[in-house]
Parts: sequence; C-alpha cells; structure tokens
Amino acid sequence: MFKKILIANRGEIALRIIRACRELGIRTVAIHSDIDATSLYVRAADERVCVGPADASLSYRNIPNVLSAAEVTGADAIHPGYGFLAENAHFAEVCESIGIKFIGPSSETISLLGDKSKAKELMIKKGIPTMPGSPGELKSEAEALEAAKKVGFPVIIKASAGGGGRGMRVVNKEDELVRAFQSAQAEAKSTFGHDGVYLEKFFIEPRHIEVQILADEKGRVVYLGERDCSIQRRYQKLIEETPSPAVDERLRREIGRVAVEAVRAAHYRNAGTVEFLVDKDHNFYFMEVNTRIQVKHPVTEMVTGIDLIKEQIRVAAGLPLAFRQQDIEIAGHSFECRINAEDPEKFTPCPGLVKKFQPPGGFGVRVDSAMEADTIVSPNYDSMIAKLITHARTREESLARMRRALDEFVIEGIKTTIPLHRRIFNDAEFQKGRVSTGFLERFLAVNPS
Repeated sequence: MFKKILIANRGEIALRIIRACRELGIRTVAIHSDIDATSLYVRAADERVCVGPADASLSYRNIPNVLSAAEVTGADAIHPGYGFLAENAHFAEVCESIGIKFIGPSSETISLLGDKSKAKELMIKKGIPTMPGSPGELKSEAEALEAAKKVGFPVIIKASAGGGGRGMRVVNKEDELVRAFQSAQAEAKSTFGHDGVYLEKFFIEPRHIEVQILADEKGRVVYLGERDCSIQRRYQKLIEETPSPAVDERLRREIGRVAVEAVRAAHYRNAGTVEFLVDKDHNFYFMEVNTRIQVKHPVTEMVTGIDLIKEQIRVAAGLPLAFRQQDIEIAGHSFECRINAEDPEKFTPCPGLVKKFQPPGGFGVRVDSAMEADTIVSPNYDSMIAKLITHARTREESLARMRRALDEFVIEGIKTTIPLHRRIFNDAEFQKGRVSTGFLERFLAVNPS
C-alpha cells in the first residue's frame, strides 16, 4: 500500500480523497494555489505545498509544479480527482516514467478513450452499439454533410477531445451545418488544443444513463449499477439518481454487460464510467468512457455501500477487487444535487463571500463540500461548492428526504442553485420519473422563476 498520496486537485473532491486516505492509514499532501492556502481541504491534509497563483493553468494544471510537489514531499502516488489533470494522458505518462503511481487508468488508455472518435471506432470493431454517425473524425464540411444526410437530421457535432459540453453543436437542418461545423472546430481548438470533430445522430428526448465500473490490475471488471444523469443544462449535469426509474433489471444487466465489454476492449484499469444514450424504446448507444472518478460517484456509494475512492487506491496499489459481480447489490435509492454558486435563473457564476454556510443533516443525508462560512468563492474555478446526497429505501422516500434537506440548506452571501433544485423536486413530472435530457429546458420554459 502507498505511504503518501499527493492529491492533484482542490475543494470537495480533494477533501473526499483525504478522508479515504486517512481511513486507510495513508499520509496525504494537498497542493493549493495562493488563494486556496487556508481552505478546509488544505488544513485537513498532513502536508501542503503551494503550486502557483490563482490561475489554474499556473497551479493545478501546472505539471512541473505538481510533480515537484510530489518529489519534494516524497509522495509515491498521485490521485487526480476529476477535472484539472485527471484525464491528461501526458501527465499520467510522466508519472509512469518517473515512478510515481497515477491513481487511474494507464496513459495509453486515457489517450485512446480521450479521443472520442477513436473510442467509437474501437467499440464498433467490438460490436458494441454506438450512436449512428460518422465512423471517425470528419475531414471537411463536405464529409460532415454526407454523414448527416446518411443518418438524418437533426445531428450533433462533437469535439473528438471534448467534454463538459464544449465543442458541441446541434444542427437541425442542412443549411446550418457548415457554420456549426466551423464553430465546433474553433471551440474545440481553443478549449482542447485539437480541432478534430465527429458527427452523431441527435435523438429527441433521450435519457443519459451511465454505468460505474471498477477494474483491477488483473483485468477483473465489475459494474456497480447505473446513474441517470438526464437533468442537465448545456450538457452540464445538475441532478443525478440511481437506480434510474427508466431501467428495469433486464436492461440493467444488459447495459452493465456491455459497459464491461467496452472497458475490457480498452484494457481498462481502476474506476471509470461508461456513458450511454437510451432512447424511448430502451435502445442504448455507447457515447464515451470517462477515465476518472465522477462528480456523482456518491450516489453509487450510497446504494452499494462501496467506497469508490478507497477501491481506486486499493486497485492502484495492485490489490485485487475485494468483491465479485454477484456480490454487488443495489439497496434503496439515492439522489445528488450539485449546489453551484450561480444565479439560479440566469445560470451565471456568482462568486463572492459566503457569509453563512449551514448544511443539512439527519438520517440518510450526506453533504460533500469543502466550503465554510466566511470563505470566498473564487471566479477562477468551477462554481460547484457542494454536493447534497440523499439515500432511502424507496425513490419516493429519497425524494422527500431531498426536499427536506434542500429546505434546511442555508447559504448566505451569494446566489446558489438551491432554489432551482427545490422547484425541480416539487415538480410532478420529475417526481414520477418522467425526465429526459430535454427536461430542464421545458421546465424552465413553463416555470421561469
């Protein structure tokens, strides 16, 4: 087992990793920018190193500085969390070359699955159902038009190296395609440093379903149920739940089996998530693999009783999975709300001083956050400041628990998305589980404030 792990991240996920390490008896190193020096996660670590100024490119994404911090403190492993360097194949490769264990899949796997078009090509070869569209990257507008006509409009253009909704454009008709193609390429280049794009059929009102997997160094793979991530705005998730109200036991077994096949095809190790789009007829299509721990991992932990961060660390240390597929049971129902420092009507960031931070509690309520009162939410980083999770025996009970927890949650000094979450959890259609990726857009049109 590792003696000391450096956490190449900040905020709630850094604190989450530190807590898991403490239970495993592993010392921790927190890196931080100059404005994060007094943060809760920094104080919770055994050691701390400043890696640069507020600008993430000069601190949390600064590979030489992060690796220097690991070398100076004698860390023998690095946990990247999510975001920043978590899916950076070059960073993982450098860790491998200098003998520091990267807690995640290999650099080769990250590189393969990080290129969405190459990942799709691999899945097609393995007979895994993929989204209808171009088989790989598009070389020109003419090629994009040919692919669009083949699958039929509407289509969506996506950045090959993309994620988080960047470099994506929906095209409803032929005369919109050229401009959308060029716009997606430009955003992909500026955001990811690569202008490659591909095209897929755009489904109306599908569900976004993802499957959590774990794979050890011996190649043993298990899946831990699915998460429904359909409540999203501009491809950014707001609410997640497990199990999905749209997935029955037969579909759960089949989509889980395919998820395992998908990661085996890429010789995957550690934790990961296989994302699918599910249409109204329960046909499902492979979208991508996220080669890291997910923001919404707590809902899976709540229904399985498995600490995914600990399992990541155990697997990276070479230990076999402590359970088999038949040992995994889904117990109860769990929701997660992402609490963002945003105007809940305009969805614009609202950084500033948090004057009061009073999280809810009680049976079946969990809050993952590194926020405190008298703390400044910086505009330099992601606006998510907390994750509110509930768990109960049934979906109805977990819904009621979330409504109660949202009413208890007090954050003063800045605007947050808590009022929006309250409105959604009181919506009759949401309570019945009648949702899709277009739910929020419709909901806001009918319920503007």
